[in-house]
Amino acid sequence: MAAGLVLLLLGLTPGASPGPAAAEAAPVRVLAFGDSLTAGYGLPSGQSFPDRLEAALREAGHEVEIVNAGVSGDTTAGGLARLDWSLAERPDAVILALGANDGLRGIDPDTTRANLDAILTRLGELDLPVLVAGMYAPPNLGPEYGRRFNAIFPDLARKHGATLYPFLLEGVAMEPALNQADGIHPNQDGVAVIVEGILPHVGPLLEAARS
Repeated sequence: MAAGLVLLLLGLTPGASPGPAAAEAAPVRVLAFGDSLTAGYGLPSGQSFPDRLEAALREAGHEVEIVNAGVSGDTTAGGLARLDWSLAERPDAVILALGANDGLRGIDPDTTRANLDAILTRLGELDLPVLVAGMYAPPNLGPEYGRRFNAIFPDLARKHGATLYPFLLEGVAMEPALNQADGIHPNQDGVAVIVEGILPHVGPLLEAARS
């Protein structure tokens, strides 16, 4: 069949570009940028947070691809160092889920704040919508450390106009039945709780990416 006839059957004239409907059919590509909680540490293949989130979004009717850019053990400094490399995935939006390892290692909250601020600044330069998945400091580090650490995520989300999900492990942290034997990483049931909690916040992120 001649190329011109194919274009006419598709409702296009030769040399024309696909219209809005065709553009909307392309999946929104979301970069899940995090640590072992994103990478899926200790979980079977296909059961990581990004995998399960993508499945839930598709079931809800969203055309979306979640790219797993989680690196186990990564701190905010490590994330900042590999940010440009990860952005080669050409995402339309980003879920930023770093900071847990900073808290576990007792890293100065000022350092964590500066790293996340630099990451969000870079994403802002690229006009990428961001969902900040926050983290709470381990309670054994004391109330002052916790106050400084916990304030980082809402402060930076507000500064950079990002959507905030206050605590990635909401409903999962400190729940033995929802965590692996180490008490830190969620099991499959825990991942299901995480996805259920964050899902309402991801829909607006996808709409922002489409617009």
